[in-house]
Amino acid sequence: MMNVWRGVNAQNFSIRDIRGLVLDWAGTTIDYGSLAPVEVFRAVFQKIGIEVTEAEARGPMGQAKIDHIRAMLQMDRIQAKWQAIFGRPSRQEDVEDLYENFLPLQKTVLADHSEVIPGVPQAIASLRQGGLRIGSTTGYTRELMDVVEPLAAAQGYAPDATVCSDEVAAGRPAPWQVYRAAEKLGVYPMTQLAVVDDSIAGIQSGLHAGCWTIAVAMTGNALGLDRARCEALSASDLEVRLQQIAERFLSQGAHMVVRSVADLPTI
Repeated sequence: MMNVWRGVNAQNFSIRDIRGLVLDWAGTTIDYGSLAPVEVFRAVFQKIGIEVTEAEARGPMGQAKIDHIRAMLQMDRIQAKWQAIFGRPSRQEDVEDLYENFLPLQKTVLADHSEVIPGVPQAIASLRQGGLRIGSTTGYTRELMDVVEPLAAAQGYAPDATVCSDEVAAGRPAPWQVYRAAEKLGVYPMTQLAVVDDSIAGIQSGLHAGCWTIAVAMTGNALGLDRARCEALSASDLEVRLQQIAERFLSQGAHMVVRSVADLPTI
């Protein structure tokens, strides 16, 4: 079964040129299947009487959470439901109200969704032995990451730097988090960094920053299955799904696609 898919724009990629990685969190290094954000987005909308599908909740994944909520409200079906309930289009203050409800709910479920994805600590240790600096970015706020980071560290994963969505002017797909991570890592030019993410918005952020980009197909938002459900798939079914996901990432400009961060040392 294929572990790495390479895009036509990856011909000049060489690990010898890379001095640092900037990795996402949910779905990339923790929370197999990126389940925590989906659970909370659906709960927040359900609270106001709007049932959203898992696909709708996953669509804007990777963006800052307030931007994610705004994007969901702009979806035709959800906006129609909103107007049917409230008799008017949604406004910015509505986005902010939903976001205020999102944060405490997200905080309550994080402890149950901060398990480090299998193979990640070992892969990161191997990459560090090769001299790479390890940074990270996330759509979570600093308040939320103060819950997540100690839990991940206790399992053997602790990046050298983390940049949260509320620590920059704008979250993904803007490049600012990647730039801030590069500054904290002390790595430049940006072509000496590779961004690793399981969302389109995260890959776009890396491209906008001028970095190499590596998408994660199996453990994250694109497949959207927890470890048990993923392992229950037949090998052929999983391969077909991962091929489709890889093609989608490559079509969006990703330089490479891997099944999991655990595969990175093989590149």
